[in-house]
Amino acid sequence: MTTEPHLLSLRIVVPPLGSRQGSVECRPLINGRDVLAEVFDAGPADDPRRLLGPDAPLHATDTPREVRLATAECTEGCCGAVYVTIRREGQHVIWSGWRNPDEDDVDLPELRFDVSQYEVEVRRASTDHSWEWPARTVARLLEERLREGVGRLTTWECETGGVSAWHWEPDQINVFLFHPGLSAIEEDRPWLQFRMVLPVSGDDPADQAELLEARLTAEDPREVAELCGGSKMFADQLGYPWPGPRRRA
Repeated sequence: MTTEPHLLSLRIVVPPLGSRQGSVECRPLINGRDVLAEVFDAGPADDPRRLLGPDAPLHATDTPREVRLATAECTEGCCGAVYVTIRREGQHVIWSGWRNPDEDDVDLPELRFDVSQYEVEVRRASTDHSWEWPARTVARLLEERLREGVGRLTTWECETGGVSAWHWEPDQINVFLFHPGLSAIEEDRPWLQFRMVLPVSGDDPADQAELLEARLTAEDPREVAELCGGSKMFADQLGYPWPGPRRRA
């Protein structure tokens, strides 16, 4: 007897803006069922920024790959996470090998999807940004521009670490830069991380992203950014003062 393929839908969950509760999540629904809710209550599903996009880990290939779908609010090492292995077999996509490092077993079966329906849904979710609030859109567009124009930041010995917009701070974005670059971390060389907090208005997000990119690349962003990562030893070696403890107001 042939079993009908399952249907995948990807639901984006956005907490109330301004609230510190909750997380932005990409929750997979299987035939309308939130299967993660049935097996994991220690934390949210992963952010769509991590699971979706042109190179989304949810895309299926002939080479199996393990994808994290959810993680504990504390840490994975403390209370676990949910992983699944995704692979393509002919005209089907298979989800199998469910795993939680904090549990002996994840009570979910192997799932089989029609490859056409599956890929259409992953592409739809990856290109649907209607759920974003303005700052989230500005952050996405600005990061795209900075990564496409990477040479403009290398002039200042900087590399984009990411541009984030958090729902509890709906009127601003955070730009993270690495000096001299991310390769320094991999090569065990001195490195520092800088952070810039930039306000977002109600103007067109694309226009704002263009203006912010011009502002970030026109002069050395390290001169106005906050040093927020690395170590005092690295700061000393690279010629930057390490920030002292913050005083309470």
